[in-house]
Amino acid sequence: MSVHLVNPSHVSFGVGVITPRWLYVIAAATPARFGDPIITDETLTQLDLARIKAGDVVGIGIHTGNALRGYEIGRAAVRAGALVIYGGIHATLYPDEARETGAAHAVVKGDGDVVWGQVLADAEGGTLQPIYEGGKIEGESFLPARWDLLPPDSYMWASVQTVRGCPKHCSFCSVWRTDGQKPRPRTADAVVQEIVELRRRGFRFIALADDNFYPVTLEDLRMADRREDKSRLHTLQAIRQERFDLMARLAKLPRDTVFFTQITMEASEDPEFLEAMRKAHIHGALVGVESVTAEGLKDIYKPFNAHGDQLVQRLRAFREHGIHVLGSFIFGLPSDRPATFDTTAVLADKANVTFAQFVMLTPFPGTLDFATWEKSLADDATTIAGVPITRHWLIPQEHRPKVYVPHPVMSADEIRERTQAVWDQFYSIPKIWKRSKCVTSLKGRLAFVLISKLYRQMYANTGIATDSARVHRATRWASLIARPCRRLFIGRPMPDLQVPL
Repeated sequence: MSVHLVNPSHVSFGVGVITPRWLYVIAAATPARFGDPIITDETLTQLDLARIKAGDVVGIGIHTGNALRGYEIGRAAVRAGALVIYGGIHATLYPDEARETGAAHAVVKGDGDVVWGQVLADAEGGTLQPIYEGGKIEGESFLPARWDLLPPDSYMWASVQTVRGCPKHCSFCSVWRTDGQKPRPRTADAVVQEIVELRRRGFRFIALADDNFYPVTLEDLRMADRREDKSRLHTLQAIRQERFDLMARLAKLPRDTVFFTQITMEASEDPEFLEAMRKAHIHGALVGVESVTAEGLKDIYKPFNAHGDQLVQRLRAFREHGIHVLGSFIFGLPSDRPATFDTTAVLADKANVTFAQFVMLTPFPGTLDFATWEKSLADDATTIAGVPITRHWLIPQEHRPKVYVPHPVMSADEIRERTQAVWDQFYSIPKIWKRSKCVTSLKGRLAFVLISKLYRQMYANTGIATDSARVHRATRWASLIARPCRRLFIGRPMPDLQVPL
């Protein structure tokens, strides 16, 4: 019995930006008696179905965006005689759908690190159960990834996780509902050991693939301190200290190490934390700006974010501590107006963010936005290609809309076209060249231009354009740019690097 692990994707670029960590964690959870899993990341290349034999186990991890492709693979694997098991956020939310549409023999809900070994044992013994509850395991049970199974010359960045869970409750995000609001930090020793292994293999750029690297804010501490019972305060102080202890360890790694993480805007008000990040080689962070207006922030339950000139100041605070921001903005909120698009583009430029992504509001399962949207369509029988609109992830790619939530003043086409225009403006050559001043050498600036164009091709044209020719052209260009881009990120292997004390 061979074990296959598959990361589904409709689009393959030949080279990946960040290693899909779950594949290699579940590989580590696979008991040795089953041999090394056969791993396929379809963002690199499509699955070779001829390798799947009767009696094999095929594990497929799905989120909402790739669920349809995952179900296609699952059905094909069943036809080949394999046992098909789904996991991931979407399977956790819709286990019945995975069985009915994806032909699943079993579904793993929650974390797979611990339960996967039992799943395989049951598959081997013919006692496979329809549902396995992986739960939310604590940080000391997180497994290090099997990076020895990585295909060579395939990824720009590696990935390591330091914490799961996010204490926020943003309306458009499902993380706090699927991973929980309680931060579950991993031990600093385990994190550093895994990073050292990756540096030994030549990875210099590493994403800290966390739900929120800043799980305790200064405001959280102030509120807890007002309580007569100080137990909550002591818990939060311990989590905060764990973050500082981890960053102190990261600071001892080779100076050319570059980390990137995901963090909330509130960190900009915590200069002590930002300074620790700088010393820890955390040079970049995805910051969820979402909206530049007070009304937009209310729409998404994110009033703790700043807006206007205060937002500019907070974004600049990251840069002042040597942290480049990838700003994430959402268009199509109920309070958005045509002027919002230009206002956002101007603010992103004024705030000196290094990269930006502009996404259209999409109701994803597990979010408050989805629940509200689905309820509003309870009496609406609209279908596309025979699929109810409330199950939009099952609509074939070529028929799938780009905007789902009706807007009070703008059409779906207008939102899409204005969003694409902001991408085009932000990633125009003059704008990119201006931002490239963040690096000093001519070679570095040219590399910055190349990387910016790659990011735009991968995430804008392939995700927003409705013109299939434009999508295919963008995919082809991204594939051509990706390989030379990878050489800009990879460092020399350091086989003798030791774990710092």
